[in-house]
Order: sequence, then C-alpha cells, then structure tokens
Amino acid sequence: MTGLDKLDQLRRLRVLVVDDERPALDELTYLLDADDRVGEVIACQSATDGLRILREREVDCVFLDIQMPGLTGLELAEVLGRFKQPPPVVFVTAHEQHAVDAFDLHAVDYVLKPVRPERLAEAVRRVLGGTSPAPAATDAQIAVERGGVTRFVDRGDITHVEAQGDYARLHTAAGDNYLVRVPLTTLEEDWAEAGFHRIHRSLLVALAHVTEVRSEAGRTSVVVGSADGGTELPVSRRHTRALRDVLVRRARAGG
Repeated sequence: MTGLDKLDQLRRLRVLVVDDERPALDELTYLLDADDRVGEVIACQSATDGLRILREREVDCVFLDIQMPGLTGLELAEVLGRFKQPPPVVFVTAHEQHAVDAFDLHAVDYVLKPVRPERLAEAVRRVLGGTSPAPAATDAQIAVERGGVTRFVDRGDITHVEAQGDYARLHTAAGDNYLVRVPLTTLEEDWAEAGFHRIHRSLLVALAHVTEVRSEAGRTSVVVGSADGGTELPVSRRHTRALRDVLVRRARAGG
C-alpha cells in the first residue's frame, strides 16, 4: 500500500453495522462497502456484541437496527450517548413509529427498510457533516387586513398555515388567525428557508413551533404550541418521511 493509499484510507469512515437479521446485515454491509467514503465495515448481529466492539475499537459511526432481541437499538444508542465521545448513530429499521425516539436520541438519520442505495448514500453524507440545519423563522412582517384595518404580523409568530382555495389562513401562537390572498403553494416556496414545512396537502407548519410528534395506529401528527393546550395537526403519509428527515436534522443541529 502506498503512502497516498494509506492517507486516503485514513480519511474514510470506519462503520459499525448492527442488525440481528443476517440478510439485512449482509445487504447493508455490501452497500456501505461499495461507498467510496467508507473505508471499513464491521458487522455484528446483536447490540450486546456491538457494545463490546465499541468498547474495544473506535468507529466513526454506527448503523443500527432498532428491534433486536435482548438489548434493543434504542437502548444501545442511549448507552452510546453516555460515551465521552459518542459516535454518530444512523437508525436503519422497517418501523417508522420509532422516529420520535430517534429524534430524542439525536440520531444523525433514520433510514427505512428496504434500504435504497441513494438513501443510504445520503445518510453517509449526513454522518460526514454535509447537512445544514434548517434556518429558524425570521421576523419578517406579513401585512394582513381585517375589518378595513391593515395589521402587520411577525412571521416568527405564525405556527401553521392552512389552505383555503386561492387563499391561506395564517394561525399565530396567540390563537389569532388571518386570511391572506396567497396560495399555499406560493407560501411553501417563499417560506421554505424560514423553516416552514409541508405536512399535508392543505397545511404548512413552522418547525420552530413544533413541540411534539405523535405516531399512533400508523398515523402521524404534530403539535404546535404547548403539548397540553396546543393544536394537533395531521401529517399525511406522503409527507411523513420528509418531515421525519427534517426533524432529525434539526435535532442533530440542536434546534
């Protein structure tokens, strides 16, 4: 091996993959091994073995299944969080309902099975730090009219936006709402950089105001405002994965 080859290997990731199902483990190992950014893949079939390996060797990241016999992937991630320098964790699972727990554990990413190569490549990119956090809503003011009076509402106070034909209804944290003659699709495009995200064909939500994500019986919703007195908004199946991804990135960035 030449000096340049050694330098290149040092720059590449050493990855630990943990999955109790051999076919899934082999597939994930194969896909990661084929990625030029990965230098070494260590594979094992239990969280207990994974923990032993992590105590003996340093790795750059862990790709971790969630539902496993004995110590689960979530429990292993909790243990890793107590390490002096915990490795980044990417959850790889067939079960979408654990996404909220993954957010709480500051996972770098949450990849659903069956794993697509391009989706796995994106997870590796996030491990390497290529994802920028979603910007918070700015204090741009929106002109609204009510009873012949024009008021100016801070965009940062808007929790969500509801489509009403060619109009959009702006809802604020104070409980007020205003109708503006702007289609929801226009606001989705114009306000994306301010942290507004489509969660339903008729709803945008301000990510900065999301206080809770709920998953029950295959349905997902978010709460804006306080968990007790807030507003629960439905998330369509079509938009659930994208919402999960953006929330993971925000959690990783600490906000």
